[in-house]
Amino acid sequence: METYWNGRLQVLTGDITRLDVDAIVNAANESLLRGGGVCGAIHRAAGPELEEACRALGGAKTGDAKITPGFRLPARHVIHAVGPVWRGGGSGEPELLASCYRRSLKLADEHGLRTIAFPAISTGIFGYPKEEAAQVAAETVASFLEKSELPERVIFCCFTEEDAEIYRRILVQRFGG
Repeated sequence: METYWNGRLQVLTGDITRLDVDAIVNAANESLLRGGGVCGAIHRAAGPELEEACRALGGAKTGDAKITPGFRLPARHVIHAVGPVWRGGGSGEPELLASCYRRSLKLADEHGLRTIAFPAISTGIFGYPKEEAAQVAAETVASFLEKSELPERVIFCCFTEEDAEIYRRILVQRFGG
């Protein structure tokens, strides 16, 4: 696992549902209910209680995030962040993507969470280009951490080594090797 910015940012390749952190972020849809990709994997690993908790939240708008317990996950919480569907970049997608990262980090801060792991939000079935999404994620997270002590550590948990390499390259450009 590579670390950047005095260990506050990390990149790893792996299964986000297996991380023992204070919170993992779910790349959720607006209903917050079980979907495909990382969302489906998180719901399967957390058990049916997660679906019930999400149903009680009544959904979320694109760019927003809400928090639930982690139930059967090693992570104590799940933050459900609703990223934008890619429509070519001219429909406010970068701002909406940045907003869901900021809202997730704000929830982590408000709940006293020290560690949080993000997947590559919106890059699956929502079609956001991976390079552009990683750039937004890195800049938004770094900007938030400059002003906040919590979370102490943010992990970009990538499903593939190819995705992790994108984050590594961006973070090296931003913070140096």
